[in-house]
Amino acid sequence: MVSKRMLRLFFAGLVILSGLAVVNAYATNPGSSADFRGKTQSEIRAETGQMVPPRQNITVIATDSNSWLGREASGPRARAELVAFNPNGSILYYNDSHTRYWDVDPVKGTKTTVEYSYAEHLKKAECPTDWNLSRRNVDQETWNTYMDVHGEVGACTRNGIERVNLTTGDVTPIWSEVTPGKEATRYHDVDRLNETHFVVADIFLDRVFIVNATSGTVGWTWNASDALSTSKTGGPYPDDWTHINNVQALDDGRIAVSARNNDRVLFLDRGSGLEKNWTLGKEDDYDVLYEQHNPDFINESNGGPAELVADSENNRVVEYQRENGSWERTWTWQDSKMQWPRDADRLPNGHTLITDSNGNRVFEVNEKGKIVWDVQIAFPYEAERLGTGDESASGPSAQKAALKSRSNGVVNQFWIGVKDAIPGKYLNGLMYITPVWIGVPELFAVLVGTLSLLTWGLFELKWAGVFTSVRQRIESLNETR
Repeated sequence: MVSKRMLRLFFAGLVILSGLAVVNAYATNPGSSADFRGKTQSEIRAETGQMVPPRQNITVIATDSNSWLGREASGPRARAELVAFNPNGSILYYNDSHTRYWDVDPVKGTKTTVEYSYAEHLKKAECPTDWNLSRRNVDQETWNTYMDVHGEVGACTRNGIERVNLTTGDVTPIWSEVTPGKEATRYHDVDRLNETHFVVADIFLDRVFIVNATSGTVGWTWNASDALSTSKTGGPYPDDWTHINNVQALDDGRIAVSARNNDRVLFLDRGSGLEKNWTLGKEDDYDVLYEQHNPDFINESNGGPAELVADSENNRVVEYQRENGSWERTWTWQDSKMQWPRDADRLPNGHTLITDSNGNRVFEVNEKGKIVWDVQIAFPYEAERLGTGDESASGPSAQKAALKSRSNGVVNQFWIGVKDAIPGKYLNGLMYITPVWIGVPELFAVLVGTLSLLTWGLFELKWAGVFTSVRQRIESLNETR
């Protein structure tokens, strides 16, 4: 029979181990890169030594602050950051002036200049009264439909593009447009087409459009409602139906589109519209894709056609090769820490640069699936390695590079199995609102520690005779009635 002493030691051991796991996680908290508010770029560079491991070429990371805490809150998720690390691991550039940072692209013909998309939340008094629908290329009926949902929030969002020279810190505004509301009206991605035009992923109106950045006029537009059912697919219409979070202008003139809430990557011909037979994924087929981010197309010249995708709610990165008119999965990477990845770029050497948002890290894996470089940073959205082409443009397909999927050990496989048993959307939603130093193992440690304390407490009450005393009093009261 188990003695009281042994049970006490058992419960004490569980509580101590759980506490140590949480303390260790807090001690190694990735937090923010640093707090450089109000300092010049030269001051930042002068004050920082090696902050991350050295790596060839500059690495630029855009982070997404936590909307639940908001910009007013304190802590590492209270604001977004755009940070560039030198090859030696020191900080080259830092900025946290915007509410959100999203897509980052290198500027052709330069070595240290990038263009990025951002979102800036505005107060109601700063929002326009005339939305100028003709310039936006949207009809009044469609606008009213979406405004009924987003127009009463009492705030709006400036979505914009800026260019920055990371060496000098000089920022040049390129284009911006204000949308009503906040959460489901921000533009996550843009792609430059030429000197004056960009293609934009319009989450707000569930569409893709091309804008003249000089005049601000919207031209060619593709509406998701022209090809997809608003009632049978995606999220709630028109609240957050497709959540189009990525666009990519392909070399052949087509535009690849990530419809996140529809679990698919779409291919658009600007003349004929949706090319249905090229679609990767389908509604609720989570074995293929589950609310993905930032898919990258790999051309035939690099071993494609292939699509490298951050399969976010499945907590993995996958690649699909197009063979005989269909998509076949050829590569998967996942480990126990992976939590809501939102970007993956294939580098020219066959390595893959992965942005793990709720894992609070950006890291690089080699051909064998081994992590060879990493940066701990709070809630990253996208990463770009300069000198390697735009996103995965210069990287080989998994088949061409003979990449190996991650070989998981016993511990990795255990935690992957635990996470797979919990619906990804709910687990990632929980991880989104927890402190950045809390991972899935730490959550379970807190749960085990709490349950151990409660169970231990119940046993102590039992050993003290409290339950017996209470039961006797109840029986005595019943007898006197």
